[in-house]
Amino acid sequence: MYTVYGDYNSGNCYKIKLMLNLLGIEYRWVAVDILNGETQTPEFLAKNPNGKIPVLELEDGTCLWESNAILNFLADGSAYLPSEPRLRTQVLQWQFFEQYSHEPCIAVARFIQFYLGLPEERLAEYHAMQKAGYRALAVMEQQLKRTPFLVGETFSIADIALYAYTHVAYQGGFDLSPYPAIQQWLGRVAEQPGYIGMLD
Repeated sequence: MYTVYGDYNSGNCYKIKLMLNLLGIEYRWVAVDILNGETQTPEFLAKNPNGKIPVLELEDGTCLWESNAILNFLADGSAYLPSEPRLRTQVLQWQFFEQYSHEPCIAVARFIQFYLGLPEERLAEYHAMQKAGYRALAVMEQQLKRTPFLVGETFSIADIALYAYTHVAYQGGFDLSPYPAIQQWLGRVAEQPGYIGMLD
């Protein structure tokens, strides 16, 4: 059985939880408290020397880390990861976008507001993240006006990667009302067979 080391409130960890549930794969969840330094212990660093969650531990003890890499591992051979090279590359394109243009803004703003309670010393950073986050949302909106999912007609791990933090973006102060295509897409993702919520 797989073991997931993670935090239920983390979008990156939620990606893995959602993927496992969509695939109907049983797993064990080990809660890790990032605010109490549990990702920096020698025991955890032996699993991920980068000291971050999530970590997926396989039955043989191998540990995989980086949420989108884990998604690709889990989805390999399934309908959630296209085999056709162009479509597979478009999935990767959105995953790279998520990690470079989306997550560093929307997830960081959420961390400052939801986890830390908007401390005065991080307000300037928070406001900078708002501007960049709305720019990322606008990119998603343009694609989702054209296609029901990020890679055409089919739900994929590209959608999982971007759904994780977009659906809780309000916890980072983001207003999704100007993005009707994103709002409709959020509903389509939540209707997928095997869907599970972040805190379910």
